[in-house]
Amino acid sequence: MSVLSKPYFHDEAKAFEHVEKILWPLGPVCPHCGSVSEKHYDLRKTRMGLRKCRDCRKQFTVKVGTVFESAHIPLNKMLQAVYLMTASKKGVSAHQLHRILEVQYKTAWFLAHRIREAMRDGTLAPMGGAGGVVEADETYFGDKDVVTKRTKRGKSALSSKRAVVALVERGGSVRSFHVERADKKTVAKIVADNIDREATLYTDESRLYPEVGETFAKHDTVTHSHEEYVRGDVHTNTVEGVFSIFKRGMRGVYHHCGEKHLHRYLAEFDFRYNHRSKLGCEDQERASRALKGISGKRLTYRWPDENSLT
Repeated sequence: MSVLSKPYFHDEAKAFEHVEKILWPLGPVCPHCGSVSEKHYDLRKTRMGLRKCRDCRKQFTVKVGTVFESAHIPLNKMLQAVYLMTASKKGVSAHQLHRILEVQYKTAWFLAHRIREAMRDGTLAPMGGAGGVVEADETYFGDKDVVTKRTKRGKSALSSKRAVVALVERGGSVRSFHVERADKKTVAKIVADNIDREATLYTDESRLYPEVGETFAKHDTVTHSHEEYVRGDVHTNTVEGVFSIFKRGMRGVYHHCGEKHLHRYLAEFDFRYNHRSKLGCEDQERASRALKGISGKRLTYRWPDENSLT
C-alpha cells in the first residue's frame, strides 16, 4: 500500500488519532495545566479531537500548544504537507502545496512555514565528540534585503550578500546559521560554541579559521586556490555537498525567500539531511519525527514578536 493512501491522509478523525499517538503515547495531556489522565472528558462527538481537562476544566485538542494551533486547514491535509516536505529532497514550493491541497496560496505558504518551525532543532550538544571529524565552511546566497555599507582598510565596500555558515559532522548531522556577516569573530564563536574540543576540524584556507582551529585537537586545511580539494582524509566536500543541495532547492524550487525567513529554510534543509536515508530514516519515519517537533512551538501570521511571519 502506498504511504499516501494511509487513512490519516484522507480522514481527519484518523489524522487526529495519528498525531495523538505520536504526541500522547501515554494518553491525553492537557496543554493548559499539564494534567495527564485517561479520564479527561471525551468531547470528540461534539467537535473533532476535542477533550476537556478534569483538573483545570479547559477544553483542548492535540493541536493546542503546537505550530498547528488555530489552523483552519483539516489536519489530514496538514499531514499530507508534512509528508511532502519531508520526503522531497529539495523541498516543495508553496504553489505546489496550494495546488495539491486545494487551499489558497497564502494558506499554503503559511502552512509551509509552520512545518519549517516544527523542523527547527534546538540541540546544543557539541558536534564531533569522541574524536569525530567536523567540516566548517561559509557560503553566500542571494542579495540582502537591505544593503549595508562597511569600511575595510580605509575603503568603502558593499556587504550585499546573505552569509551562511555550516558545520557538518562526518557521518552525522549539519547545523547551518544565517549571519549578518561572516567575519572572523562571528564564525569563531559559532565554531567554538558548537564543536567539541576533542574533535578534528577541517576547513579550506580561509583566514577565518586558523585562530579558533588551534583550540581543537587537530585543525587541517585544503587549499582550494591551488586546486587542492582532497588530501587523504582532509577535505570539505561534505559541507560543500550540503550547500549544493540547499542552493539547488532554493533556486530550483523556492526561487526566492525573504531574508528574515532564511533561517527557517536552513532549518528545513538541515532537518532532511539530519534524518536522511543513509542514517536509516526513511520518508514515513522522517515525517513522524517532524510531527514530534510541533509541540511547544507557535507561529503566528501577524504578531509583533520574533515568532511572527509579517
